[in-house]
Amino acid sequence: MKDHAPSAERNCDEILGALRTVLPATGTILEVASGTGQHAAHFSPHFPDATWQPSDVRSEALVSIHAWAAEAALPNLADPIELDVTWPDWPIERADAIVNINMLHITPWTVCEGLLAGAARVLAPEAPLYYYGAFIRADRPTAPSNLEFDRSLRERNPTWGVRKLEDVVASARTCGLRLVSVTDMPNNNFSVVFQRS
Repeated sequence: MKDHAPSAERNCDEILGALRTVLPATGTILEVASGTGQHAAHFSPHFPDATWQPSDVRSEALVSIHAWAAEAALPNLADPIELDVTWPDWPIERADAIVNINMLHITPWTVCEGLLAGAARVLAPEAPLYYYGAFIRADRPTAPSNLEFDRSLRERNPTWGVRKLEDVVASARTCGLRLVSVTDMPNNNFSVVFQRS
């Protein structure tokens, strides 16, 4: 059964523009936390010589991703795999890029640490980890909408919240990932690119 997220539809073209400058033309692109599967179906045809590998930890998401992939019927869009980033071993041994969208603010901090550690294990040398989402940054004022978003998230679950970019960068560094770029995106979001050293 296909699920539909309006936010995924709204931001897909802006994210695709960023991905075109970051992702390799060939190899395996692992999408972590693919959610409904809309992004996988939208992005994969723009990288026809690469294999787009969607994943998620939730069984209901895997069903939706599979439905989107079946409808798209694209030769380079793989069936989704179950992946919990906090697992010490991921069900994929190697990736030429990792894409993760809007996950860090609706998960505990241990999930961020798991994503970074796992990316460092499976990414090829110099391969990118692309993240899209909201952040609090020390070098600029935080948009009021992001502060309100952070407050509402923490009310729902005290382990959630808009992450401080500097904390994520520091954690990435301990895993052997270096920050390559931070780009402003619409609606007070950012494209953040790390690279395996």
